[in-house]
Amino acid sequence: MSDAPDCFHTLATLARLLRSGELTPIVLAELFLDRIASLDLKLGAFRLVLRDRALAQARAAQIALQAGIDGGVLHGLPWAAKDLFDVKGHPTTAGTHLLADAIAQADATAVRRLEQAGMVLLGKNNTVQLAYGGVGINNDHGTPHNPWHPVAHVPGGSSSGTAVAVAAGLAPVGLGTDTGGSVRIPAALCGIVGLKTTVGRVSRAGVYPLSYSLDTVGVLARSVEDAALVYEAMAGPDEADETTMGVPPDHVLGDLGAGVKGLRLAFVESPFFDGVDSELAQAVREAGRVLEGLGARLESVSFPEAYAAHKLNPRGGVISAEAYAVNRAFLEGKYDELDPVVRERMRNGGAVTGPDYFDMTRQWAALRRDARTSLRDVDALLVPTTMIPPLPAAPLATDVPEYNRRNVQYLRNTAIGNILDLCGLSLPCGFTSSGFPIGLMVYGKPFDERTVLRVGHAYEQATTWHERVPDLSWATR
Repeated sequence: MSDAPDCFHTLATLARLLRSGELTPIVLAELFLDRIASLDLKLGAFRLVLRDRALAQARAAQIALQAGIDGGVLHGLPWAAKDLFDVKGHPTTAGTHLLADAIAQADATAVRRLEQAGMVLLGKNNTVQLAYGGVGINNDHGTPHNPWHPVAHVPGGSSSGTAVAVAAGLAPVGLGTDTGGSVRIPAALCGIVGLKTTVGRVSRAGVYPLSYSLDTVGVLARSVEDAALVYEAMAGPDEADETTMGVPPDHVLGDLGAGVKGLRLAFVESPFFDGVDSELAQAVREAGRVLEGLGARLESVSFPEAYAAHKLNPRGGVISAEAYAVNRAFLEGKYDELDPVVRERMRNGGAVTGPDYFDMTRQWAALRRDARTSLRDVDALLVPTTMIPPLPAAPLATDVPEYNRRNVQYLRNTAIGNILDLCGLSLPCGFTSSGFPIGLMVYGKPFDERTVLRVGHAYEQATTWHERVPDLSWATR
């Protein structure tokens, strides 16, 4: 199964194959469903496979195409969703057995919009319990297996299963959520593209919440163009999510190939490069040189708001307080049934007082204002997505203090962007000597997804890191 090339095609390529008649929506859906059946016992990417629903949607897409009704590039293409997204008639478990009977009464807005574009939902992916962690461990439903090594290494979280599914060719694209890095971290550790949108760009209606202040819907994809295609199909106002009201739909595809000539790109040394694994730091700096060679102006800049956000974030007061409010019934009544790597950190949110919460949110607002001023003359920042590469999963599943230490390392560079309300894109920029992918993060100003996608696409077109796929022969034994 590891030599099935169609499973690693981009959405753009699959769309061309559908319209040329080389593939049909039904054949394509069956290809991925069969691959899931063959490989996912070892990979653990899917919580729920919706085979009958997917084939019905594929038949409808095929009939429409045969009748000359083409819904656009995404019509007939498969996708997968993190199990925080409501899919009508199916449970939204958020990574815990405690929500096994939480049957969705309607589709999430993002799900509905992709299905209106003609996409075919393959299933729902495993996630960190209650989406609260950047490592990717789930001791309840199981931890998805990073596909780049036969020995289980962490996939990154909390959109762990979605990243594994896309990286392993079980789905060409998927939806995740990002509150502190939960799209970008697994994208980096699994060697794919991860887009973190600005709060307000994509509706969160029908998505199980973690932090109302920070939750965003994002895309995990095989290419920057694929992420842009799905993002553009979802973005736009929705009355069910007040943060999106007044925010117009975003049209990013027109500028995607504009290149980076004349753009001002910048490294931020502290805190983003402090303590970063040397192989990761070197790969990111080399990525900057590639972009400079394409005509970008590259420099290092001071960004004091990032350091201030980093110092503020370890208190975790806003996120933990909001997460506690959402999951209070579990934390107070089912604490012993929750995952040990999640429950203590989340329970700490119950100790945050109203005045402390208000004080922290005001500090965030001030930092965001100052950050916009600091970045006024910068088009995008270039930083490592994570401080460290994937680590073996088994020790982190049982050693809670070590898990907490590593969780901070995985989240550091990404969480800063959430606090400062930046948009961000992680994409592959190299591999470690142990064979694990390395993520370059392109940070943009709030609501400037257009620029981060443009920068990422230019880098991707000039390199071949995104073309590498994992050898999954070990998963078929």
